[in-house]
Amino acid sequence: MNELLQQIFNGLAIGSVYTLVALGLTVVFGILGIAHFAHGSLAMFGGYLTFVFSTTMGLPLFASMALAMPVGAVLGMLIERLAYRPVRDAPHINAFIIALGLTMMLEGGNLLLFGADQVIIQTPYQKVFDFGGIFVAQLRMVVIVTSVTLVAIVMFLLLKTKTGKSVRAVAQNRHAAVLMGVNVNLVSSVVFAISSALGVAAGALIGALLALAPGVGESFAVKGFAVLILGGLGSLPGAILGGLVLGVSESLAAGFLSSAYKDVISFLIMILVLLVMPQGLMGKK
Repeated sequence: MNELLQQIFNGLAIGSVYTLVALGLTVVFGILGIAHFAHGSLAMFGGYLTFVFSTTMGLPLFASMALAMPVGAVLGMLIERLAYRPVRDAPHINAFIIALGLTMMLEGGNLLLFGADQVIIQTPYQKVFDFGGIFVAQLRMVVIVTSVTLVAIVMFLLLKTKTGKSVRAVAQNRHAAVLMGVNVNLVSSVVFAISSALGVAAGALIGALLALAPGVGESFAVKGFAVLILGGLGSLPGAILGGLVLGVSESLAAGFLSSAYKDVISFLIMILVLLVMPQGLMGKK
């Protein structure tokens, strides 16, 4: 029983990071209908940038994240303006090809700027607590609390602010939103800024929890889309639930089967959900 609870807690930690990635993908897909494959690579850029701020300036994790997230938000706005906006009304295949191209560009940029070495963001959260035989790492607790806080902030922005109402209006019916005076271009920029800032935060947390290395961004994007499909395309609550389910599933597979099966889980979940429940856990039919 203790082993089961241990793996569930471990899964919640990595699942909370998946939630951040999926939430960023969800707001982009919900508003623009774009499968933003480059999101994982942008998250890794944010992680590397956080590492640079931490090592060169001697800043703690959260101060480095606070500097990296605005940089990621600006980069996301540039990507939306220069890459996606010109093809917004074109066939979806155009945006799909651009997304793949952006992924390769960002991966190459990460390799050129930060090198091929694996790096870990150092933190002071090294304690391990023993709760009746269940060992809880302080860093994992920090990751969960940070992710919950960021998700709560984003949900507040989307549900309780005027900008959030504009975002939801465009998501529901873009043409009606335009007729009501909503600036769709501004909404698109805001959505990419939020999505990219969340991606940077996820990259920083994964760099502290596990490690940053070339190729991790692509794996991150795949798992983000697995969460997107599992929770339901465009569903914010679904992204939150799906991220936690995927994280716990991976942890249980690694703990009770083999770590070799951990990365296969995301693909299996995507296939099963598409076959049995194509709308996802909380998506609309």
